[in-house]
Amino acid sequence: MPAPQVDIFIPCFVDQLFPHTAMNMVKVLEAVGCEVHYNANQTCCGQPAYNAGYKTESCDVARKFLTDFPTEQERYIVSPSASCIGMVRNTYADLFEGTPDAGRYHGVQRRAFELTEFLVDVLGITSIPGAVLAGKYTYHDSCAALRECGIREAPRQLLDAVAGLQRLEMAETETCCGFGGTFAVKFEAISVAMAEQKVEHALATGADYLISTDTSCLMHLDAYIRREKKPIKTLHIADVLASGLS
Repeated sequence: MPAPQVDIFIPCFVDQLFPHTAMNMVKVLEAVGCEVHYNANQTCCGQPAYNAGYKTESCDVARKFLTDFPTEQERYIVSPSASCIGMVRNTYADLFEGTPDAGRYHGVQRRAFELTEFLVDVLGITSIPGAVLAGKYTYHDSCAALRECGIREAPRQLLDAVAGLQRLEMAETETCCGFGGTFAVKFEAISVAMAEQKVEHALATGADYLISTDTSCLMHLDAYIRREKKPIKTLHIADVLASGLS
């Protein structure tokens, strides 16, 4: 059987602040037999501009995304960010439906997946051989993963199969962490209070790790954890799945 052909999309957050997560995603994809491609010309999906109200500018950036991942290549588009995949799947309809780019948008939309749903729902893989991490974890359902992409069970299945790792579900796991992009800037006090609530729920489980699919959520929560010196560590799921792999 030929190797699954994958184009990786590395979000701005990951590219600038968490490049190791991108490398670990590649390590995981290659470990399960994928042939990974990277277009160095890629930039952004357009979400920051769109969420800030700059629809025209966002459309320009999103149109470049369509060009960077041409439909005729017929390769899967996989990203370590449900937030960006949610933008491509859902918000691109607002930008391109009824325009000459609608065909290209539909072609990209059906090929775009967040890492864990690609592994579980597309490839049928529920464990990464060799992945190992000792400790207890609790999982945060990011708004983008859960509400925009319908992702809930896939990451848990993969994490539960990591040798040495035990899941402890926290209360209100589906509640927002308070980041929300510019929300954290415009409504700082509310944002911090939401992060505090999320972290306290995580701590109440006794978990060593707080894991999620989105670096933006994790960055927000980790900032609160570090400031308050809380005894828990944040990890992106790609970093966990790559642990123990050569």
